[in-house]
Amino acid sequence: MNVTLARATLALALLAAGLPAAHADDAPLAHRIVRVSLDGATDKGTSGRLLLFAAPASAAKDGKLDEVDTNPFQPKAVSVAGREVSWIAPGQSVDIDTDGEAFPAGFSTLPPGDYLVQAVLDVGNDYNYHGRHAGDLISDVTPVKLTPGGSVPVLKLTKTVPAKDPWDLPPQAPKDVRDAAPEARRHAHAEVFQSPSLTAFMGRPVSIRAWVLTPPGYDPNGGTRYPVAYVTHGFGGGFDRFTGNIAFLWHAMTKKDMPPMIWVLLDESGPTGTHEFADSVNNGPWGQALTTEYIPWLEGRYRMDGKASGRFLNGHSSGGWATLWLQTRYPKVFGGTWSTSPDPSDFHDFTGIDLYAANANAYRKADGSVNPLVRDKGKVIATFETFAKLERVLGAYGGQLASFEWVFSPRGKDGRPEPMFNRDTGAVDADVAAYWREHYDISQRVKTHWPELKPDLDGKIHLIVGTADTFYLDGSAHLFKGTLDELHAKSDFRFLPGRTHFDLYAEGDDKQALLKKIAWEMYGVARPGQGK
Repeated sequence: MNVTLARATLALALLAAGLPAAHADDAPLAHRIVRVSLDGATDKGTSGRLLLFAAPASAAKDGKLDEVDTNPFQPKAVSVAGREVSWIAPGQSVDIDTDGEAFPAGFSTLPPGDYLVQAVLDVGNDYNYHGRHAGDLISDVTPVKLTPGGSVPVLKLTKTVPAKDPWDLPPQAPKDVRDAAPEARRHAHAEVFQSPSLTAFMGRPVSIRAWVLTPPGYDPNGGTRYPVAYVTHGFGGGFDRFTGNIAFLWHAMTKKDMPPMIWVLLDESGPTGTHEFADSVNNGPWGQALTTEYIPWLEGRYRMDGKASGRFLNGHSSGGWATLWLQTRYPKVFGGTWSTSPDPSDFHDFTGIDLYAANANAYRKADGSVNPLVRDKGKVIATFETFAKLERVLGAYGGQLASFEWVFSPRGKDGRPEPMFNRDTGAVDADVAAYWREHYDISQRVKTHWPELKPDLDGKIHLIVGTADTFYLDGSAHLFKGTLDELHAKSDFRFLPGRTHFDLYAEGDDKQALLKKIAWEMYGVARPGQGK
């Protein structure tokens, strides 16, 4: 029903009820319904989450835009609506109510004008994690003039997103790294191990995956053994996104910019986001599986040191939290972690929010001001509420905030983790926050268990973060440092002035200078006197 007809119908109803027809002008706008058809993208029926994106035509350069997609660092620049599609066959169509599940608001509220729209069927229900990727179905970018009561043409899903060769590095990768990729590939081994404990937990086969990169001169039958760096990625990373890292590591070792070590690049991604190698009632015993199954299996296949003094950890962001967790949870297994910009290690400062405060709210401070989440050059570019509500429209699985709950929360009666906060109001569930504190607050855990942890953990924590971290993660790091200082623990905290989440590793033109330093520091622990 168009807007004019809707208003006329309401006016007649008001008059019949004896009310002034002028009240009809205050009626809400009719919902804008868009039809999407499956037309050529596949010859098979499918399902998934249907997403519709709309951006002002002015966003396009020369009137052209290859894709219309959301951007967490400009969250309100593109409008998005979503709905679940249980089944759609070739030639069939479905309608999406763009005023139902929508962000930042229903499409009927968009100002009249020229827009570019695109539909995507997210067949893996993982858009929150991967964005659009191989197998998703998409329409062409379609110019639309939105007018009151006007309609949007049928959007046709005509294309399937093609698979990409992960070893085909993008042009923005440094040329020497791209040139090193073919040789690095010959020394990188995909090691996939079906975990008995994870398989038992899930009731289906579940594997741990990693790339193992051996150094120049490595002889599988030789007598030389090597220290090992276990590395895991941040949110959005995964098994097929390590190839650039592998090429860089190989190139750096060949140039002797990094010492000869074995690098194990661990995949911590899954359907619910990042499991972070933490034992969880929702995701399963990932920490147990890694330390008691996977690492012993690898050490039986490679010339690894095979002792704590030769096993090290490194990760950034969510990977930083994972490696900090592994080191503090299994201090006898690992010889040190170099965790950079880790997700919150003290939940008194969860990206600026004290989860334990009375009447804590994820969206608002006690004075009513908003809780920021993303900043750039001192300017807030996204709030916690904005991030949460965009994530909710994109889908129920794989989002960063939901991922925390899949790791940290108790399991609810519906089989899903209990939400830490209300997505409508931002109110923090105090019982869930207490569970988080008891089980996954690293600072709290270290404080509580320090007497038994100290002999194996003291001096093994290295944490590096920028003072201008994009996600405010320096605040939590300061609190964790304070806890360790109160315990008189030996630790290494580095707060790099002015550095953000994304330039932490750079020095001058060298974007990986910090990783080179970290590698030599690890090597100095494993081979005293041989580090730089």
